[in-house]
Amino acid sequence: MTTFGAVAEWRLPSLRRATLWIPQWFAKKAIFNSPLEAAMAFPHLQQPSFLLASLKADSINKPFAQQCQDLVKVIEDFPAKELHTIFPWLVESIFGSLDGVLVGWNLRCLQGRVNPVEYSIVMEFLDPGGPMMKLVYKLQAEDYKFDFPVSYLPGPVKASIQECILPDSPLYHNKVQFTPTGGLGLNLALNPFEYYIFFFALSLITQKPLPVSLHVRTSDCAYFILVDRYLSWFLPTEGSVPPPLSSSPGGTSPSPPPRTPAIPFASYGLHHTSLLKRHISHQTSVNADPASHEIWRSETLLQVFVEMWLHHYSLEMYQKMQSPHAKESFTPTEEHVLVVRLLLKHLHAFANSLKPEQASPSAHSHATSPLEEFKRAAVPRFVQQKLYLFLQHCFGHWPLDASFRAVLEMWLSYLQPWRYAPDKQAPGSDSQPRCVSEKWAPFVQENLLMYTKLFVGFLNRALRTDLVSPKHALMVFRVAKVFAQPNLAEMIQKGEQLFLEPELVIPHRQHRLFTAPTFTGSFLSPWPPAVTDASFKVKSHVYSLEGQDCKYTPMFGPEARTLVLRLAQLITQAKHTAKSISDQCAESPAGHSFLSWLGFSSMDTNGSYTANDLDEMGQDSVRKTDEYLEKALEYLRQIFRLSEAQLRQFTLALGTTQDENGKKQLPDCIVGEDGLILTPLGRYQIINGLRRFEIEYQGDPELQPIRSYEIASLVRTLFRLSSAINHRFAGQMAALCSRDDFLGSFCRYHLTEPGLASRHLLSPVGRRQVAGHTRGPRLSLRFLGSYRTLVSLLLAFFVASLFCVGPLPCTLLLTLGYVLYASAMTLLTERGKLHQP
Repeated sequence: MTTFGAVAEWRLPSLRRATLWIPQWFAKKAIFNSPLEAAMAFPHLQQPSFLLASLKADSINKPFAQQCQDLVKVIEDFPAKELHTIFPWLVESIFGSLDGVLVGWNLRCLQGRVNPVEYSIVMEFLDPGGPMMKLVYKLQAEDYKFDFPVSYLPGPVKASIQECILPDSPLYHNKVQFTPTGGLGLNLALNPFEYYIFFFALSLITQKPLPVSLHVRTSDCAYFILVDRYLSWFLPTEGSVPPPLSSSPGGTSPSPPPRTPAIPFASYGLHHTSLLKRHISHQTSVNADPASHEIWRSETLLQVFVEMWLHHYSLEMYQKMQSPHAKESFTPTEEHVLVVRLLLKHLHAFANSLKPEQASPSAHSHATSPLEEFKRAAVPRFVQQKLYLFLQHCFGHWPLDASFRAVLEMWLSYLQPWRYAPDKQAPGSDSQPRCVSEKWAPFVQENLLMYTKLFVGFLNRALRTDLVSPKHALMVFRVAKVFAQPNLAEMIQKGEQLFLEPELVIPHRQHRLFTAPTFTGSFLSPWPPAVTDASFKVKSHVYSLEGQDCKYTPMFGPEARTLVLRLAQLITQAKHTAKSISDQCAESPAGHSFLSWLGFSSMDTNGSYTANDLDEMGQDSVRKTDEYLEKALEYLRQIFRLSEAQLRQFTLALGTTQDENGKKQLPDCIVGEDGLILTPLGRYQIINGLRRFEIEYQGDPELQPIRSYEIASLVRTLFRLSSAINHRFAGQMAALCSRDDFLGSFCRYHLTEPGLASRHLLSPVGRRQVAGHTRGPRLSLRFLGSYRTLVSLLLAFFVASLFCVGPLPCTLLLTLGYVLYASAMTLLTERGKLHQP
């Protein structure tokens, strides 16, 4: 022992021995309950590895609330030199590992109503003004860097870096690490704020999807609410700058922006004439604009969210995905889509928070703050292209079920920025939607494909779904209602006219080159001059998203109008089907299913209305479906100016689908060499239960599948018994049936099958098979294997016992009664044959 201090030692589980030097006078009196308490007593004397080991040990042994309290003290007391070693571990322990093995604090399942204590602690710790963000800014002031593996970046970005091509987004500039040999490294060098936001955003993607059995409402989860808080903090709709972070008691000042070169804002999003890719070794080095200090966190947050959540498909990848044999590289979840919708809604509110004098084109030439420039640039320059490819993939690959509603609402939220404008009008008492102002025409034109091509994509989806389902009917209604807003269809049509305007009639634009924008800058320098040529802007938008070789299908062209008419016809059919289901349910008795199981009621084994959820939801669901479809049909008529006569033709045509007996006609077919062939419309009608074939079993009745109302083992036993009898007495039965007297008629009634002429053999193949198989007289005992027959016999014996009739007399009475019934049926059958031509 030295004269200056004493050595205190602890042994930590699964960790190396940690040694701590403490003044001698204090070592004799101090008592520490844990290594962390001793470390916190002398934060400037500790080795960084010891602090990390202490926190790891406490994360196993201490309750969660105590862990967070200790973390707050560590962040307050320790200097950045020690804190930077625990930062990567702490971020991973909160958001989980990038490979999805560690779930961290499981923010996607944490809800306030289920775990109020843990929820409150987590939200306070991770708040934009909370301890975790103080740690980030504390490290940011010292310019620490942390390695982030390239392998966990979105597919297009990872492929670009691996090909030594600098990604378009400025987020990756001057961050790619090189190996000592000069090759490409596998990491990005990120500052603390970037590292934290990268992990936060990617935890939505890398973590395993929530199990179906776990019913978690996304909007109530800690992760969803944290996203909303971060957006409100760093992309404020009120105030000139993001709210500053309060300094700690130690007097630390707000952290400076990252010391990484930035590219002039003027170059971002412009249409360069060169399409050459920049090699990754040519990372530019430009001094950051001092004005960028104001919004660098806001810019970084938005870039990370867009890159991690939307940039999973490039234009080249999207074109490859059009092939039906292409494999999906990334499949978003419903939770992912809901979070993206939250981002889009906030971005619209953020962009629309500009004052009218700031949003006007003349304001671009005047000096404005970086935040105002950022508000103008955020959506069109940064979100549009990646969101379009993301939506295209969802429209083409999402399952045809009700979960598509999340994608639909995300799309509709982006299409209606006026809903998030500060001057929006409150909905009136009447049901008439308010007119879309002309000031939104530039937005509609610069997002033309978002409206037109995705609408055509939705039509193709709607034509393949069951519109009788209330959930699918609601989706059609929602889209039709949005596009039927007054003046919106006219603005879309005007945008299409500008795009389809011939280039030859405008000489001064003949030599312009429409290229995809290269995202090579940040939002930090003056706004570029506004392009006044509306047609050029629309063409640039379309070509930047689809390429110059794209084939554009106008929303108001003949092809799309044909799809709309088909959808209107299917809506009419779905309304009729819903009404038929309603009538069928109303006529069904309460005990229908039980009696059918016993065999006392007609068993329709070929029912056609099993593809929808109306039976589960009842009459109220039928009413909603009819209401949704009726309004959707009216909205489509307004959008595409359909005449009442066209819609009336669908109703009249539907009326002819019923014959004299009220039965539905066959599905839409054409006559081929081997019988009827289904058309695409006929296949749709069968899948959605709109029409059906009257299917009858045409084979040997003895060999047909065992029904649900039959006892399987008893049916097989009776079949073997009847087969033995038929084989033993085949000659005698044939002789009896050949007689011309009453006994022959009686035997023929019981031992021969009904005439084949009464069957509806629709297939020529079936006719040939039946013609080649004639069967002689035989006995069938299969009726004794059904629940109906057995229950009937038991009820007869039970009723007979009530009248003091024994089993043997009851059996004789039943036999006598059946003989009388069979004799009467024999006479009626023979008389019917005499009257046949």
